[in-house]
Amino acid sequence: MVTDGYPTPATEGAPTFTIEQVAAQTGLTKRTLRYYEEVGLLPPTGRTEGNYRRYSQDDIQRLERIKNLRNLLGFSLADIREILQAEDERHQLKVAYCQETEAAGKIAQLERVDETIRHQLELIEQKIAGLEQMRASLLEKLASHERTREDLQKHMNT
Repeated sequence: MVTDGYPTPATEGAPTFTIEQVAAQTGLTKRTLRYYEEVGLLPPTGRTEGNYRRYSQDDIQRLERIKNLRNLLGFSLADIREILQAEDERHQLKVAYCQETEAAGKIAQLERVDETIRHQLELIEQKIAGLEQMRASLLEKLASHERTREDLQKHMNT
């Protein structure tokens, strides 16, 4: 289950899914699912007695997050790993914050969370800057083509 955007530990008796079911649901291949686990994007999944992978609803939500970061936002797998690690760290810090009883300790936890958030923002801002540069370049090409078209039309009319 996910609360406040953070995964919570799987509970006993919660439904699990086979690799085939997860592949069908997410649109990812079984090979990709195994690879994501191998490179640390997806935590090791539970296993059956026969050593078959079993995925939780949390795993499926994490996979959807990976897909969105990769496909919609164009992040590399290395960037995605950093973002997910930061999200996992923020979750751990949230737990520590909730367990902290001293105000000074809570402030320290908040400062650590803010550092993590700032790092994530840096990654996103780098991506935005790259996209803005690409956009500006394409807009300049369109403007250049428009000027060329106007010049050609002037020569055609003379």
